[in-house]
Amino acid sequence: MAMTDPIADMLTRIRNASRAEHKMVDIPASNLKISIARTLYNGGFIRGFRKIEDSKQNMLRVYLAYRNNQPLIVGIKRISKPGCRVYKSSTDIQKVMGGRGMAVLTTPKGILTDSEARRQHVGGEVLLHVW
Repeated sequence: MAMTDPIADMLTRIRNASRAEHKMVDIPASNLKISIARTLYNGGFIRGFRKIEDSKQNMLRVYLAYRNNQPLIVGIKRISKPGCRVYKSSTDIQKVMGGRGMAVLTTPKGILTDSEARRQHVGGEVLLHVW
């Protein structure tokens, strides 16, 4: 079966690894996934990430973050899907979990969090919510 949504696959791998309390998870790399990982890192949801080069496909290694043995990622959800894209203008971007979470958008100014997009007055496609 061909993978139709690599972003959903990335989120599922992160969700499963954090529930299983793994220290890290490897994901097939792409520039978009690296940007998403950077945004999750800047938001404090993961400890770090790095790109692992190999001969066939590069991998993205995401280091999961925990506090008191609890994963910092409680939930991570794909919003815009290949069959149903979700776009929001900067004024329509809602806070995630009353501001405790974060939305990740792809905008003309690159991958931004919901708060960055509102601050820069740009809308875009809502890729995911994380809390």
